[in-house]
Order: sequence, then structure tokens, then C-alpha cells
Amino acid sequence: MTIKESIMIYIKQFPGATDTEIERFLKKSHQTINQACRSLEVSGYLLRRINPQKNNLIGNYPSDMDFIISHEREPDKSSRKPLQEDEIKHILNDFLINDGWSTKVAWGHQRGIDIDATKENRRWIIEIKGPGSRQPMRVNYFLSILGESLQRMDDADARYSIAFPDLKQYRQLWNKLPILAKQRTTIDLILVDSDGNIYFEK
Repeated sequence: MTIKESIMIYIKQFPGATDTEIERFLKKSHQTINQACRSLEVSGYLLRRINPQKNNLIGNYPSDMDFIISHEREPDKSSRKPLQEDEIKHILNDFLINDGWSTKVAWGHQRGIDIDATKENRRWIIEIKGPGSRQPMRVNYFLSILGESLQRMDDADARYSIAFPDLKQYRQLWNKLPILAKQRTTIDLILVDSDGNIYFEK
């Protein structure tokens, strides 16, 4: 049974359940559950809206569409496509909101900071790039996102991060960046895999 099928079975029994409740029941990462719920919402099988009975957190409700249990196997992770830029923004935005941050997100081709998050007296600025189609393109993405982050660096108290899909080449490019450069700029790396898991690298 796939994760999506398990989620639909659970929310039909417990309509309005939050992502965290589903996560605890299925014993999957929060990012995995959130990504699956968003996909179900786009497909029309699930409705996501504020649940007043859950401290106004987002609840998941079954729609009127019938979800067919196919008993298909989960696809092999190695065959999944890396996440696109807006998919990474969705996952990181949900992660931040669930952690109590307020966010401003530049969706699609909007200009400005990709994610500008604030929490109490803290600020977190995140610039994001997608997978690119070729290795040279990923090198250009990596260098350009570093440049964008440096140009945004006008708040001495803010945290600055760059984010990519979890690809081997991005990890290698980050590991090649001198430690001194990382220390002087204070920029850190965020990688998001196709299951929606988030990895932080210093």
C-alpha cells in the first residue's frame, strides 16, 4: 500500500487530521507526509484547510472524489525526479510555518528573496534553485545563488541559506567550497530530497 493510500484511509477515519498526526500514525517524516498530502490536494482527493479544533493548524479532509486503492507498490526512490524550485519552496515554507515562522515567498518567476522568514526577533533568508538539466547548468546555478545571497546580505543578524534538490553534484560543489568562505559568509546549505526530507549542511 502506498503512502497516499494510507493517508486517505486515515483521514476518512479521522477527517481534519493534521500532517503531524498522520506522520505519527504512519511513522513517516513530516516532509514525506506533507508532500503526499499536497499531491493529493492537487489531484482533488483531499482538502486542506484550517481546523479550528486543532489550534487552527491545517487539517486534511477527504473530498467527494473516490480514491481507488490500487495496492500498487511505492516507486523506487532512485527513479524519482529531483524536485523543482517551487516544490522545494512549498516544502521549506511548510517546514518554517510549522516551526512558528512567518514567511514571504517569491513563487514562480516573482522577483525578490525566495523565502524571507521571521520569527520573534530572528530572520532567515533562503535562496533556492532547481535541479537543472545538465551538470554545467548546476555549476552555474550554484555560483549564481551564492552571488544572489551575497547581494542580499544586508542584515547582520539574519541567517542566510541556499537550497537545492538533494543531488550528488550539489553536495560535491558545496564540499569543494572552502571552509573559510563558509565561515566568513555564514551561508549554509539546505538539500531537499524527492521524499520531501530536509538536510542541513554547514
